[in-house]
Amino acid sequence: MCGDVSARRKYESIRRKEQAAQTRRDIMAAAGALFRERGYGQASMHDIAADAGVVVETIYRAFGSKAGLFRAVIEAALAGGATRADVPVEERPAIRAVIEEQDPRRQLELYAATQPGIHRRAGPLLRALRDAAALDRDLGNLWNEMEAWRLTGQGKMAGLLAERRALGEGLSVEDARDLIWTLSSLAVYDHLVIERGWSSDKYRDWLARMLITALLPDSLRARTTGTT
Repeated sequence: MCGDVSARRKYESIRRKEQAAQTRRDIMAAAGALFRERGYGQASMHDIAADAGVVVETIYRAFGSKAGLFRAVIEAALAGGATRADVPVEERPAIRAVIEEQDPRRQLELYAATQPGIHRRAGPLLRALRDAAALDRDLGNLWNEMEAWRLTGQGKMAGLLAERRALGEGLSVEDARDLIWTLSSLAVYDHLVIERGWSSDKYRDWLARMLITALLPDSLRARTTGTT
């Protein structure tokens, strides 16, 4: 009898967790759609709750604030989905492939290939965040955190190249980090893809060439693996 009660409680606990996770995903999906459509300021918590099929209080319990919800939606977009956002960046398949690649040129090509998708998914949200950051302290802090997080990630990439003696002569890790951070920024993507109409493939190939030229020594700029 006690075993049946324990099993039932365990089942109910698992079911509640699954329901809570699904509710969280529903809220993030509704919020993401409204943030992209209306921007941060015009996407009300009431409308997000209505679209997600919950009450506003449920959103606050799950995310703490509208800014907290916005952060979660952006992080999910950057990761490629809500279920991937909890996976450490280094363990995501595309990033894992970049880290494990031994040919520095191919490594930068793989990195460049990750950028169009990230900008497509997260770009509308990041533009909304950037536009609202000047008017809201919490969003200003969030924008700064996102940029600092991106800079840290680019620094890891630069450090990996340095460990493999793949940085150009006289190029410091800090300068390499700043070059990656600038070349792969949303601003550069917007200039070329949004304003000038470049295709994602053209942008990807350009970014790979720029990174290879800016970061690698002459001896490593030529293809060494025969891959594309």
